[in-house]
Amino acid sequence: MAHHQLDSLDEQILGMISDNARIPFLEVARTCKVSGAAVHQRIQKLTSLGIIKGSEFILDPESIGYETCAYIGLYLKDPSEFDQVTDALRKIPEIVECHYTTGQYDMFIKIYAKNNHHLLSIIHDRLQKLPVARSETLISFHEAIHRQMPIPSFSNE
Repeated sequence: MAHHQLDSLDEQILGMISDNARIPFLEVARTCKVSGAAVHQRIQKLTSLGIIKGSEFILDPESIGYETCAYIGLYLKDPSEFDQVTDALRKIPEIVECHYTTGQYDMFIKIYAKNNHHLLSIIHDRLQKLPVARSETLISFHEAIHRQMPIPSFSNE
């Protein structure tokens, strides 16, 4: 994947909008001492380059009834079945992340469930029907750190 050269204005804009995606462009413009149109153009450019992947509202899973967060390492029966398993995992709405990995697991997923009983039913009724040899589940008690990637300073290189 290509790395794009960012200037200090790009870095400043990215820093502000990654802290608050709902910040008005005019507020960003005032802070950066440029016009609102300049900020709008820069954000369009950063989006078209794939640096900005969009903005979203982030739901708090616990507030809407999903009290159990778990990570599950999957061992596939046949590694050539990645695509088939991934397609099946996409159909399970409680799975919010899926990664192909190195190390001991073929895949690693993040899942939210209403409680431990709900988690067990997802594992038993949905995951065990896939071509998975076995799985290992880790339940998260608390997310201690959650943040955006830091904006690298490319202009100083």
